[in-house]
Amino acid sequence: MNSETSSNNVSDVSDLNNIANGNLQAQILGLTDSHIHYFAQNAQFPETKVGIHQQVLPAFQALVAKGKDVGITIEIASGFRSFERQLLIWNNKYTGKTAVKNIDGETLALAELSSLEIIQSILLFSALPGASRHHWGCDIDIYAPNLLPKEQSLQLEPWEYEPTGPMAILTEFLAKEAQPLGFYFPYDNYRGGVAAEPWHLSYAPLANKYQQAFDMSTLKQCLNETDIKGKNIIINELTNIVKQFVLNINPNNLSTATPATGATRG
Repeated sequence: MNSETSSNNVSDVSDLNNIANGNLQAQILGLTDSHIHYFAQNAQFPETKVGIHQQVLPAFQALVAKGKDVGITIEIASGFRSFERQLLIWNNKYTGKTAVKNIDGETLALAELSSLEIIQSILLFSALPGASRHHWGCDIDIYAPNLLPKEQSLQLEPWEYEPTGPMAILTEFLAKEAQPLGFYFPYDNYRGGVAAEPWHLSYAPLANKYQQAFDMSTLKQCLNETDIKGKNIIINELTNIVKQFVLNINPNNLSTATPATGATRG
């Protein structure tokens, strides 16, 4: 899912950490980055860093190395996102500061939608704060900058990864090389929840752990303490939202996957 800049538009994270009741829940909710390794992808821009889970680093490095061998430069478009950052993305979309699009990529007129319809439309492409897999650090959006035409910037839209798109070679590469390293595609197809995201990789040995530990009551308590737009409807519809947009993923989640060489289970 697309990233945006951070903001302090949330209650004190230390207060929310008390709700999380333990470091694992804090990681799931995006309230801590204690599990995250930050690094610069481009030596020309050392100040620009991305974050991924410390235990995903070996598998990601192996994927990058395999890509390099065949002329594909793999980089992360979006890695770890904090609760605060996801909240800003959410509130900007709910208030119309950022465009909200439908499954066909058409910008919606929010004034014509009910509050629930706005929420469901946002969830098509952007996760609910506290329920984003990007909080976990084991889910990453990737692309190959050397495959982009010079005049074209990355949009993170499905057409870019289709056979006629600039990322087509990357798509073919990932279909062959991602799974042996422990990665899978949670949003490989549209299932009535989150739109297809061919760029979104999930490291199964850790993602399965986080998904199993996901606790809706903790998420609900966290959201109640947060300045999130549409809060009342979100809380009332939370069970349906979680079922449709959080747990409704690719069932082939490599539940028996083992970490890549050099990685350890968390």
